[in-house]
Amino acid sequence: MKKTAAKKTTGAKKTAAARKTAAAKEPLVAPEKATASVKAAPAKTVVKPAGDESRTALVRRARRINRELAEVFPYAHPELDFENPFQLVVATVLSAQTTDLRVNQTTPALFAKYPTPEDLAAANPEEVEEILRPTGFFRAKTKSVIGLSKVLAEDFGGEVPGRLEDLVKLPGVGRKTAFVVLGNAFGRPGITVDTHFQRLVRRWRWTGETDPDKIEAAVGALFPKSDWTDLSHHVIWHGRRICHARKPACGACPIAPLCPAYGEGETDPEKAKKLLKYEKGGLPGQRLNPPQAYLDAGGRPAPPLGAG
Repeated sequence: MKKTAAKKTTGAKKTAAARKTAAAKEPLVAPEKATASVKAAPAKTVVKPAGDESRTALVRRARRINRELAEVFPYAHPELDFENPFQLVVATVLSAQTTDLRVNQTTPALFAKYPTPEDLAAANPEEVEEILRPTGFFRAKTKSVIGLSKVLAEDFGGEVPGRLEDLVKLPGVGRKTAFVVLGNAFGRPGITVDTHFQRLVRRWRWTGETDPDKIEAAVGALFPKSDWTDLSHHVIWHGRRICHARKPACGACPIAPLCPAYGEGETDPEKAKKLLKYEKGGLPGQRLNPPQAYLDAGGRPAPPLGAG
């Protein structure tokens, strides 16, 4: 009987030891999905995909993040006001080194005075500079928008071309601007690698690349081409509203369980809510004339220039 009891005791110790060893080997568990309405703070664990995360696992994680963001921002859209491809390409060029909001507050006066490429091509640069002054770097931007308007008028019959190879020939238009125009004015898939996009895809370990063209290629390979334009909107909206550069609102993040960088920002839900921007914080978005879906979701139009 003593031997049997000793064996049971020894077996129990081995089982307990084995459980401790197994627990020690278990990967860190993701915090529960956090949103602005969550009351309890998620667990203070950082979810780090293994350094040897397989290609299949990476693709699945990336696509799940996109699906989650699509639920959070079903009304995500380009945040530049435009009514036609010409207005969009000009507005996108003007958005460099400033906010979409500032561009949207400035372009109504520009397009009212110069509604077509031919009009802007023949404009007095000093008059255009005065209109564009609020956007910053207004002299260089004036040169670009007048220059691209001249090319459109002279080489493309006053129409914005719908091909990447033609768009990048326009003054001030690079691949990022071209894909914004292709995706949102022509419905042709493209990835917009702006500063928000670059920051987030690196935080999520979708790629370690730093060159925008290489980031575009690496991320594009993770998704079907048909997802590229909406993916860009989802990522950029998340970067502007929740996953900020200096202090991300981790405690209000809907993809916290999937994020390798969880914990870099504020994890307390109540404190994180105070970091949220735009409609999430009860504030208007970037557009003066946003799509109806955005208004239906509780978003508000931005104020016109001089109103705030």
